[in-house]
Amino acid sequence: MTELVVRRLLIDLDQPVARHWCRDDAFLTAWFNALSMSFPVGEQFFIDAVRDGFKALPAGKQEGFRDEVQGFVGQEATHRRIHGLFNAQIEKHGLRNHWESRARRRLALLEGSDVRHCVAITAANEHFTALFAEWMLSHPDLLDGSDPRLKTLWLWHSAEEAEHKCTAFDIYQALGGSHAWRVRWMRRVTVIFLSDALRQTVSNLRADGTLWRWSTWRSAARHLFGRDGLLRSSYGDWKRYFREDFHPDQQHSGLSERWLADNAQAYARVGASA
Repeated sequence: MTELVVRRLLIDLDQPVARHWCRDDAFLTAWFNALSMSFPVGEQFFIDAVRDGFKALPAGKQEGFRDEVQGFVGQEATHRRIHGLFNAQIEKHGLRNHWESRARRRLALLEGSDVRHCVAITAANEHFTALFAEWMLSHPDLLDGSDPRLKTLWLWHSAEEAEHKCTAFDIYQALGGSHAWRVRWMRRVTVIFLSDALRQTVSNLRADGTLWRWSTWRSAARHLFGRDGLLRSSYGDWKRYFREDFHPDQQHSGLSERWLADNAQAYARVGASA
C-alpha cells in the first residue's frame, strides 16, 4: 500500500497567465496547455473508475486499499481543481478545448460496462502520466524562465502523478483483470491519447497564429523526438507495460520524493491517506 498525501498548492491562479508563458516558446506553451485541457474531465473519470473499482472489490480486499484510494481521490481532485483554474486563464487567449468534448463522447460509450474496463483505461492513462512526470522531473530546466507559478504547478503535478502511479494498476489486478485486456486498453489509450494531445496542440497553435512558424516545428521536433525528447526517451518504459510481469513500481527513481522534499514551501499538507 502507498501512503498518499493530499497537498494544497500555494500559488495564485487568479492572476493572468502570459500567452507564451513557457519560456516564450509557442510549441511548449501550446503542448502544456493541451495537456491541461484534458485534466478536468480525465481526472474525474480516474476518480470515478478507482472508486467504483474499490467498491467492486471483495470486502476482505477493500481494507488494504481504503487509505490509498482516499489519497488517490484527494490528489486527483486537487489536480482537477487547479487545472480548471489554469484552463480558465488560457481560455482568455482565445483557445478552445476540443479535447474535452471528444473525451466525454467516448466515455459515454463505457456506461454500463464491466468496471474493470474503466480501471484498465485509468491504469493505462496513469502510466502515460507517470512517464510524462518522470520526464518532467528529470528535465526541470525545461521550465526555467517560465512563469514561476506554472513551473511549480507542473512539477508538483508530476511529483504526485509519480507518487500514485500504482493505485489503479493494483486495483485492476485485485479485481482479477486479465493481462490481455490490460495491454489491449494500453494500445487503444496510446492511439487516443497521442492523437488527442497532438490535435489539441495544433488547434492551440492555430488559434495562437504560430502553427506555421519554423521555430514552432523545430521546438516540437526537439522536445518530442530529439535524443532526450519526451516520446523518444519514454518509449522503452512505455513498452515495458506490455510485459506480463510489469508493475509501475519497477520504474521508480526517487525524483518525486526529492522534489516534494525540496519544495515543501510550495504546498500545504491538508491530509494524508491515514
